[in-house]
Amino acid sequence: MARTDTRERILDTAERLFFVDGIGVTGVDRVASEAGVAIATLYQHVGSKDRLLSAVLERRLAAWTSQWEASIAAAGSPRDRVLALFDALVEFRRTSGTTQWCCFLATASERPRDGTDDPVLRLVEADTTALVERLRELVDDAGLADPEATVARLVVVYNGALASLLRGAPADPLTEARAIAELVLPAAS
Repeated sequence: MARTDTRERILDTAERLFFVDGIGVTGVDRVASEAGVAIATLYQHVGSKDRLLSAVLERRLAAWTSQWEASIAAAGSPRDRVLALFDALVEFRRTSGTTQWCCFLATASERPRDGTDDPVLRLVEADTTALVERLRELVDDAGLADPEATVARLVVVYNGALASLLRGAPADPLTEARAIAELVLPAAS
């Protein structure tokens, strides 16, 4: 089996276990066992649990960014490009690996900020920064009034939709989030 196939199998397994069962309760020994590799093989591919988590988040961020950009490209108007965030969420959830909710929010919820430089939390911050900056660009391009408030509201709706996946209510929070986002978008200036 090719080295990349083994690495992808390890990452797939870690992603499923980390973001369904929890990061803290999932040991690398379990990841290795369920990926069908020796623990030494796992360490050869990813190093430590933190590096494994970082690799999973890096891959997830790249896949999410690609999906969001595809949804933006498919949107018909500047306003629809703003709303493409929610179209991308629906499609990403449909096509990506099973998780309880957002991998980045899950990581942030399990990882205390202790003031040290944490590469894993840097990835969480990178996801947040990318979300806010890209939304700001899209809102500006759409000529929407009060761009800062609009971005803030959209981020709250986005985070709320992802958190609603944990509760199981409403039944389809991602579609509901798009409908709410349409209501909170200000009129074009």
